[in-house]
Amino acid sequence: MARAVTLIRSTDLSDVAEYAYAATAPADARLIFLAGACPLNEDGSTAAIGDYAGQARKAVANMRTALAAAGASLQDVIKTRVLVASTRREDLVTAWQVVRDAFADHDVPSTLIGVTVLGYDNQLVEIEAVAAVLDA
Repeated sequence: MARAVTLIRSTDLSDVAEYAYAATAPADARLIFLAGACPLNEDGSTAAIGDYAGQARKAVANMRTALAAAGASLQDVIKTRVLVASTRREDLVTAWQVVRDAFADHDVPSTLIGVTVLGYDNQLVEIEAVAAVLDA
């Protein structure tokens, strides 16, 4: 299946980052803008309270569900922003590792941000994403 997203890497930039530095999609691609994927259970309660990795896993699972409803998958994501409610770099890295592992070799351009608070009670992680697909 042809994909709309092309990941761009540069040998002139550090290879320490665990993501591509840019991505493109052709003009005829359909863009999908996802609301922030939150670690919420179906009943609206917050999953994995106090657990950065657990909340990242639930947010990724919810993002997969939203993508599927739009006719896309993680492989169609062109950009992410991972928000983590913490001032500790270790907590950001814990959440990031879960997100990075979920995307595997589709290492989309991403931004990891520590924030003071997120919208739901006990929420520690949120993942914003944009995807691009080619409609048949």
